[in-house]
Amino acid sequence: MKYSHFPQRKDWPALLARPVVAFAELESRVMPILDAVRQEGDEALKALTSRFDKVQLDQIRVSQAEIQQAESLLDPSLKQAIQQARQNILTFHQSQQASDDKIETMPGVLCWRKNIAIEKVGLYIPGGTAPLFSTVLMLAVPANIAGCEEIVLCTPPDSSGKVHPAILYTASLCGVTTMCKVGGAQAVAAMAYGTSSVPRVYKIFGPGNQYVTMAKQLVAKEGVAIDLPAGPSELAVVADDTAKPAFVAADLLSQAEHGIDSQVLLVSSSRQLIEQVQEELRLQLPQLPRADIAEKALANSQAILVEDEATAIELINAYAPEHLILAIERDEEVAARITNAGSVFLGNYTPESVGDYASGTNHTLPTNGYARSYSGVSLDSFVKKITFQKLTAEGLQRLGPTVEIMAEAEELIAHKRAVSLRLSALNEANL
Repeated sequence: MKYSHFPQRKDWPALLARPVVAFAELESRVMPILDAVRQEGDEALKALTSRFDKVQLDQIRVSQAEIQQAESLLDPSLKQAIQQARQNILTFHQSQQASDDKIETMPGVLCWRKNIAIEKVGLYIPGGTAPLFSTVLMLAVPANIAGCEEIVLCTPPDSSGKVHPAILYTASLCGVTTMCKVGGAQAVAAMAYGTSSVPRVYKIFGPGNQYVTMAKQLVAKEGVAIDLPAGPSELAVVADDTAKPAFVAADLLSQAEHGIDSQVLLVSSSRQLIEQVQEELRLQLPQLPRADIAEKALANSQAILVEDEATAIELINAYAPEHLILAIERDEEVAARITNAGSVFLGNYTPESVGDYASGTNHTLPTNGYARSYSGVSLDSFVKKITFQKLTAEGLQRLGPTVEIMAEAEELIAHKRAVSLRLSALNEANL
């Protein structure tokens, strides 16, 4: 990791910059993929899968036989772990269900709001260097709770043209209705436009690399909703002298191993702690199967020595990390002062990994600074909220004059007349 000592605030933007490709360059690479899928459908998907994933596909949809076989290929302990994680995620997301209480804003004027499930949703599940079956849980469980009728899953195949059995097992367990062997920007295009094999959906969910994120942002311009711009993984750790250096290093590596474009940040006012963590990184890194990936990610990462806790908090809020660990003595007190983060992990015994897999919170979170304005995926992400109102005759008589005055002031006389005609009819009826 790069090491910065007491950086001045004017240098923070450069110091905290993410390792991303220029927007215009990304768009120029992704747009032809979207156009090809829109025009050629399945044929484009097969050609692009051959080009990017180096595999020839006969069928894009996963067969029922493949889904049934997946369960038999998994170790019982993994199936049990997936089921436990599913239950915790189910419990947490069920608690987010809202009531449809009717509110009487004034006598005779009733207003309420109702959650309606988005009928067709698409889930993008990264494959590539790691089969993220945990993301299936994070997206399919709330989609099911919400009542989405059609849940389409796209994930890249491996070199033999298969999908990892853990992804298929988890998808089946969580009620996914259609599973497809396609990844990258072409998968986003398929779900946005629809092909013979991939149903068109109304909203697309799921993390991915910069190309997937760009594809999501581009189809969003065409009316397809997306969850959030979720790109390469990132983690910030704020640590003091009460933190365990080995724990902190392990947490940093847990995110660094996601991909070479991941980024991790260590912020502390303790020079000794930073040096101890750096030594732990040197010790732990060679032990990892994905050490080469993690090492490249660490090259994009920073250890930052700051003057005090207040500066650390200010810097974190400026960075707006996807994940934030507070390995500090007064973790809950400091957590109350965090305004920009996707998900926060408190204390020495709350590794970020628990949120990734099984604590119950959702791991699909805003990256690249979007935590300043976006929330992570929740049950709300899978519903649209429709408002309703109903007025009695008395309610219209009470509220109508207010609307008439406002409509006339805006010179929208037809709006006023829609109220005035009704009030006149009520007055005549009461004569």
